[in-house]
Amino acid sequence: STGSSGINAEYGVSTSDDKSIRVWDWDIPVDRKHIADPGMHSIPSCTISPTGKWLACQSMDNKITVFATQKLRVNRKKVFKGHMVAGYACQCNFSPDSAYLVSGDADGRCFIWDWKTTKVYKRFKAHEGVCGGCTWLPHETSKLLTCGWDGKIKLWD
Repeated sequence: STGSSGINAEYGVSTSDDKSIRVWDWDIPVDRKHIADPGMHSIPSCTISPTGKWLACQSMDNKITVFATQKLRVNRKKVFKGHMVAGYACQCNFSPDSAYLVSGDADGRCFIWDWKTTKVYKRFKAHEGVCGGCTWLPHETSKLLTCGWDGKIKLWD
């Protein structure tokens, strides 16, 4: 499984099961930067913040690890925990104002973390089985969409 996200108009980023992150030039098929740390776990999903400053990576060790996009370095103060995703490619996403981070988990729950404190703001049962994706509506920011292995897409207010 591979996650990907655009950093800006010139670069994109991809992650893969080989426990690496690669930054790519859009114009040439050569990676510009390659990060492979022995302590990293597989990262099936990543997303860029609306501000473009942060890259949130869903890690198979049940954490969301955050990288600063400027130099692609880990921000050790921004680690989001509490959910169970090991073995599943659950998506994570930022709220449109970057105040929150959201993720599904293997137990069908949806987790919302406060960006500043990294504490769980809210969690709720969203699906029967894995909750694989969740994202905020960009123009109605109080609403959240989730999808799960139960075959349902749900709108939350």
